Amino acid sequence: MEMEKRITLELRNRSPAEVAELVVDNCRSDGEVEGLTDEFTELEFLSMVNVGLNSLAKLPSLPKLRKLELSDNNLSGSLETLSEKCPNLTYLNLSGNKIKELSNVEPLQNLKSLQSLDLFNCEITSLEDYRESVFELLPQVTYLDGFDQEDNEAPDSEADDEDEDGEDGAGPTGDYDEEDDDEEDEDGSEGGEDDDDDEDDYAEEEEEDQAAIQGQKRKRDADDEGEEDDDDEDD
Repeated sequence: MEMEKRITLELRNRSPAEVAELVVDNCRSDGEVEGLTDEFTELEFLSMVNVGLNSLAKLPSLPKLRKLELSDNNLSGSLETLSEKCPNLTYLNLSGNKIKELSNVEPLQNLKSLQSLDLFNCEITSLEDYRESVFELLPQVTYLDGFDQEDNEAPDSEADDEDEDGEDGAGPTGDYDEEDDDEEDEDGSEGGEDDDDDEDDYAEEEEEDQAAIQGQKRKRDADDEGEEDDDDEDD
């Protein structure tokens, strides 16, 4: 599908000014940006991956654009257009393009807000001291190819997501132990009640035994008194 038709499709009956994100990856172009106009005043994220771009000369003014995906195209220059049309870019992905020399990325110096730049699979990455040279040329850039100058990974990396998953995963274990403790306490309480019931039963049985003994003793006393009366009559 041609880029212009793809953009019309992605609008989904909205006006360009209502669109904040636009993805037109893998469509066809004649080497230039087509169908994108300066009416996209609210656009913050634009992805044009693998669309056959040779130039950015026809890129319209996109003042609110923050993230731009341009990987797997044929760009080797015309990057000066970015600072003119997208001055507030913070993230730029140029991986898989025909960028060979530091001079190709020198125009990015004017992107004062640029924090993250990706140049994966570009010939420039094979230059000696590539990373040091790019960081020196573009001091505003914090992350190059996903890592800073101390080789710390960018904060939105998969590694951080895994750490968060690990922390979340530790939660249920503690909760499970607490539930076990609660169950043990309940069992202990029930056991204590059973013991009290046993003691009560034993006390009742003991009282009954004592009552029976007293009854037998009174009967014997009565019998003894009867025998004494008989002896007195005989005398």
